[in-house]
Amino acid sequence: MAALRTPSPEQALADFSPGLPFAVAFSGGADSTALLVACARRWPGQVRAVHIHHGLQAAADDFEAHCRALCLHLGVPLAVRRVQAGHALGQSPEDAARQARYAALAEAVQTQWPEVRDVALAQHADDQIETLLIALSRGAGLPGLASMPRQWQRQGLNWHRPWLALPGAALREWLQSQGQNWVEDPSNTDEKFTRNRIRARVLPALAEALPAFRETFARSAAHAAQAQEVLHEVAAQDLVQVGVPPRIRALQALSRARQALVLRHWLRQHHSTTPSTAQLYELLDQVAACTTRGHCLHLKVGQGFVERDGVGLKFLSP
Repeated sequence: MAALRTPSPEQALADFSPGLPFAVAFSGGADSTALLVACARRWPGQVRAVHIHHGLQAAADDFEAHCRALCLHLGVPLAVRRVQAGHALGQSPEDAARQARYAALAEAVQTQWPEVRDVALAQHADDQIETLLIALSRGAGLPGLASMPRQWQRQGLNWHRPWLALPGAALREWLQSQGQNWVEDPSNTDEKFTRNRIRARVLPALAEALPAFRETFARSAAHAAQAQEVLHEVAAQDLVQVGVPPRIRALQALSRARQALVLRHWLRQHHSTTPSTAQLYELLDQVAACTTRGHCLHLKVGQGFVERDGVGLKFLSP
């Protein structure tokens, strides 16, 4: 199967309609440099930039200096935030850094430019495929297989990923054609990180065996996202019926699959935690066994515990 024609960065931005003004998360790397330059040209005077200084490597100061110089050249206001994210027990350093980055981006935008409601991120098609493959390797369900959304809301802001149809190589080629340089993060070639191993070893093999894999894998992720949206609606409706916190008898009236769906939804929406598959299956077994008043239930679930509380369940934070 022949690969589909890759759109140019300018064409990709044709489908991007942020509220103006808006902000771009700008690391100084190729992907975010392409995003900042293309957006500044398309919406002159309407773009802001936020650079997150992680302080994780000696080159971080050079990254910031590069970002300041390019923003000055483009006439784009820049906010810089410094974060040093420590990770909790059981949390990966990458996940901790990602959460700290999002929090710092939101804080910078809302503090520096209160009129801004939209933020653009530079993840591209290769990042999407890496996310999907990592989800598959972990046995993820639909939320994981849906990978990264093109747009969503968080912390009072609208977040966008306009590059998801573009491979990273296309962005670099475009930057080279524009005579625009960027910084290279040396950690991007460190294969101790799963994403880097996938990028270096798996994606080239997939490109050779399945030339259209970026488009077809992205289509599968989109199908999973659509199915997950429907399940989210079902779970929200079921949660209204079983109550918050959930009543045991009402849960038992649902099929096991819908019990799993509504319990995940309750834990995620009301307690910001997600059970492992093993934890959820054990919770379902215990709910099924609650046929007498004397049956006790106390299980580690996500970042806390679920207990029986009379006729219902309750969640205890650690």
